Amino acid sequence: MGLKATGERSNTIKLDNNAEMNSVDTAGVEDLMDTIEEVKPCWTKPSPNVVVVARYLGATFVLPDIRGNELGNKRKFQDMYNVDKFVRSLDGVVEVIDEIPDEVISLRPKETSNKNLDATACLAMFSGLELKHEYSEVARKMLDRLQELSKKSDWKVLAIVLEKKSCKTTSGARRKGCYNPDEVLDFLRSVGFSANTTIYLTETWWHKGLNDLKEEFPNTYTKDDIMPAENKGEFLKSSNVDLARALDLEICSQSDMFIPAVAGLFYEHVTGKRIASGRTQIIVPSQSSTSTHASDLTSTYISNKNHLAYTCYC
Repeated sequence: MGLKATGERSNTIKLDNNAEMNSVDTAGVEDLMDTIEEVKPCWTKPSPNVVVVARYLGATFVLPDIRGNELGNKRKFQDMYNVDKFVRSLDGVVEVIDEIPDEVISLRPKETSNKNLDATACLAMFSGLELKHEYSEVARKMLDRLQELSKKSDWKVLAIVLEKKSCKTTSGARRKGCYNPDEVLDFLRSVGFSANTTIYLTETWWHKGLNDLKEEFPNTYTKDDIMPAENKGEFLKSSNVDLARALDLEICSQSDMFIPAVAGLFYEHVTGKRIASGRTQIIVPSQSSTSTHASDLTSTYISNKNHLAYTCYC
């Protein structure tokens, strides 16, 4: 089963191709950093006969394998996530099994309402899905390290997701799917972030393309910079990119502010987790010729409340 933690509307990163970076009211940065939105779950546990996967598996959820970035590289769901908590959260809602049985009986889709389907999705994504303790503990240690390093910036940590591939503008449209490190640097300048700001980049290793960013924002770190030495052998291997990405998800979801410099599923998943915890401080890079307050750069998932998480929390 694939549950996508997003709304139906896309959240693109807008661009005026020939424009200067925003001239932004810098006071808005501190205001956004300090904002916490109080939310609570507003779904009710659906009846046992209502499941998101009814159309496919007759109300049975098969724990998926998690594929890596190399052919044949995968790990079992229970090797990465707390499967006991996941199963408990869905108890009475959907049957959970480890593998597809030899004999699978096809069932017709069950009659159900969209409200109950949304409730099941909320339950699975925000109540049951949790990393195994040994993995979440590594993320916690990395966050603790970032917070310790952030003493010079009022204990605030900014997380930025970067695209590892080249960024290209969509043909025929004035919008951009991602920003490279130099464009992110220009954006941080224009918004008015302090040079002392502690920044976490979703990069595994340092590379020369990040040097200009580091020169202006010296408290900028990658996973290799802040990960405990005893964990690097497991998490920084190219074959374990899924584990590294899980750490990015945890850190970006819990930082004081999040900047998605690339649109996509990771941005959407982080946003869902941040909404669930009340951390709605997400600003999206934008290039425009008009002067803009920092709050005007808030992700439209937040300002328009069109992320699926807003059907789960109120």
